Amino acid sequence: MSEFAFELELCARLERRRDGLVARQLGGSVADPGGRVLDVLCVEPGPEFDDRVAITSEAIPDAAIESAVGTGQARYWKDAFDCHPERARNATERALEIGFFERDHSASTTASREYVRQVARYPDWYDRLVAIENKPDLGRPGDLEAQLRTDVSLALVDEAVLATESYVTRAHLNRIPEAVGVWRVHRDESDAGGSLEIEVIREPTPLSVDERGIEPLESHPGHTEIATVSAEAKARARRRIAERAYGKGWRTYGFPDCAACHPDDASGATLPYCEWAGRVVDAGSECGPSCPGYRSDSSSEIDLEAERDRRTAWDVDPTGKRRQQSGLDQFG
Repeated sequence: MSEFAFELELCARLERRRDGLVARQLGGSVADPGGRVLDVLCVEPGPEFDDRVAITSEAIPDAAIESAVGTGQARYWKDAFDCHPERARNATERALEIGFFERDHSASTTASREYVRQVARYPDWYDRLVAIENKPDLGRPGDLEAQLRTDVSLALVDEAVLATESYVTRAHLNRIPEAVGVWRVHRDESDAGGSLEIEVIREPTPLSVDERGIEPLESHPGHTEIATVSAEAKARARRRIAERAYGKGWRTYGFPDCAACHPDDASGATLPYCEWAGRVVDAGSECGPSCPGYRSDSSSEIDLEAERDRRTAWDVDPTGKRRQQSGLDQFG
């Protein structure tokens, strides 16, 4: 089974069986942005999760969250940021667009410059972060060991898990860091993914997210460059990755315009199943006129955002918390 199809079916199963949010393909490093990508991330809800849902369906910019813009008196946007002006301007505009900031038209008109405030205090909305590395075939491990050692030494997430379809031997377990949990995923091929079950081979050990971590960087013969990441930097990175997961989710795939591919919801979510290939396919990399089974056809539009809205606590169109200012918002 391809890692892509394995990942989607696992996400569908986790969404049905766990509280909170599931997302995939998220940056999992701090010192080297993009140096580590997490296959799947489960974000467990915190005490104020409903308050976060009510604000916006989008990821809130980190610079906007860290700014001195509050919910009380409106502030001139330039005075509220401690970062490059272009980043501050972009964060302000995006926060206004998604409804995390609102303009104070009265103050802006009086001072002839833009004043903004938060529509609500940023809530304590997420709890534990669980990262899942997908490797359906342990016979082709790639950089698996190094990736998992990075997750453990950096400890950006609360738990790290390896998910596989392979039979897990003692030799496999000895090559995987002890703190990493191991799941063996079983599927009933005759049920098109509907009977996917998880066998826990080893429970994960909680990682030290509140302490400084070590992030491996470049490897050289005889030594590896590392970066020491403070607990404070990790906390900021955890918030960024949680926000990214909230806005992105895991339904980031497309459906090809091909008569051989049709939407299949046997796994608990609508996935692109190709009859010619006999499996779930990645439309972005596998489909097109060069495929021998391709049959050009205008497929029906699949609304994956609406499906996420129906099946999870995420709200595609929340009411928001923007205040009305004598009808002047229409001019903002």
